[in-house]
Amino acid sequence: MTAMIDIIVGLMIVAGACFSCAAGLGLVRLNDVYMRMHAASKAGTLGSGVLLLALGFYASDWSVLTRALAGVVFFLLTAPVSAHLIARAAHKVGYMPCSETVVDKLADAEKKSENVTS
Repeated sequence: MTAMIDIIVGLMIVAGACFSCAAGLGLVRLNDVYMRMHAASKAGTLGSGVLLLALGFYASDWSVLTRALAGVVFFLLTAPVSAHLIARAAHKVGYMPCSETVVDKLADAEKKSENVTS
């Protein structure tokens, strides 16, 4: 049974490392803050979560596993909110999306709110 757990933990570590590596590559290679934020929040959260779960399974202790699950839940709850706040703050200070961006929903929302308040 421990050999099977070791194989599963090893696969989870490799998967988490691959997602974390993809997040790092996204930070280096993508064009603007919005694309970089998307790569960091999605792939980074998934990579960190899988690595935490691998740790919980490897420890074979319920207290460690429950803390790892709490960490994963914390990542899943906070990463989308922080990514949204970063994107909104960047847009409000005037950092425009790159030319490859087709639709700018935040600009549309700001125009609608200006028309309502005027």
